[in-house]
Amino acid sequence: MEMKSLDKGRFQGKDFISLHDFTQDELMYMLQVGRQLKAEQKAGVPHPILQGKTLAMIFTKSSTRTRVSFEVGMFQLGGHALFLSARDIQLGRGETIADTARVLSRMVDGIMIRTYSHQEVLELAEFSTIPVINGLTDLLHPTQVLADLMTILEHKGRLAGLKMAYIGDGNNMAHSLMFGGAKMGLHVVIASPDGYQPKPEITALAQADAKANGGYVEIVTDPLAAAAGADVLVTDVWASMGQEEEVAARREAFAGYQINSETLKLANRDAIVLHCLPAHRGEEITDEVIEGAHSVVFDEAENRLHAQKAIMALVM
Repeated sequence: MEMKSLDKGRFQGKDFISLHDFTQDELMYMLQVGRQLKAEQKAGVPHPILQGKTLAMIFTKSSTRTRVSFEVGMFQLGGHALFLSARDIQLGRGETIADTARVLSRMVDGIMIRTYSHQEVLELAEFSTIPVINGLTDLLHPTQVLADLMTILEHKGRLAGLKMAYIGDGNNMAHSLMFGGAKMGLHVVIASPDGYQPKPEITALAQADAKANGGYVEIVTDPLAAAAGADVLVTDVWASMGQEEEVAARREAFAGYQINSETLKLANRDAIVLHCLPAHRGEEITDEVIEGAHSVVFDEAENRLHAQKAIMALVM
C-alpha cells in the first residue's frame, strides 16, 4: 500500500475514542485498510506508512494483546512505540492529564492510552494536538471491537443483517459491541443478568445508531433466547480488572451465562465464537467451545494487530 493510495483525508489527526464517533463508511474503510495491511504483511510486503513517527503508549492498566499489538504494529508501519507504564509517568498524580497531553503532543505523533477512567481519555484528547487512541477504558473497548468486526467479515463475508449475541457482563465490551454492531447494521442482542446490564445511556445511543444504519440493538436477561439463531456468539470474563472483590458475587449472578455446547446448539450451525481474551475457561466459556471448530478467538486476537495498524496508519 503506497502512502498516496491511503485515503487519510477523513481520518488524519482524528481521535479514535469510540466507534460511535465514526460513520458506517468510515468504519468499513478502516476494516478494508486493516485487511489490506494484513494481506501485505502475510505476503512479506513492507508498508512503512508511519516511517519516522512515534506513538506514546500509556498503560495504567496492564495488558498482553494491547501492548504487543500496538508495539509490533508501529514497528511494522515503520514507526516507533514508546511504552509508558503507570510507574514511568505521573499521569493524573504528580502531573495533570492536561500537562501530560501538551508535553507529549510536542514530542510524539500519537498517544494510545489504556486506563480505567474514560474521563481521563477524554481529557487527554481535549488537551492533545495529536491523535489519541483509546486502547481500553472501563466504559469502552473500541480497538477490540474493530478487530472483532474484521474477524466476522473474514469468516462471514458480510456484517449487515447478521445476528450477534453477547452473553455476559454489560461492560466495556458490551458497550463497544453495541456501537460497532449498530453502525454496521447487525442485529445485536446483549444478554446480561439484572444489575449487570449495559449503561442505559450507551444503549440509547447504540439504538439510535442502529436505527440510522439498518441495525438492531436489544438488551435481554435470557442467554438462551439471545443465542437462538445467532451467527456470532461473544462473551467476556465475568469480573474485569479492578473488580476482584466482586468475583464471588459475580460468579453467582452469572451462573447460566456461559457459552458451552448447549448454547452452540441454539445458534446457527455455522456460528462463530468470539472472546477478547484472557478467558476464564470453565466460567464464561468452556474449554470445549474455545478449542472447538466454531471458535475463531485466535484469529480475533491476531486481528488486533491488523485493525490497530489501520487506525494508526489513518489517524497518525
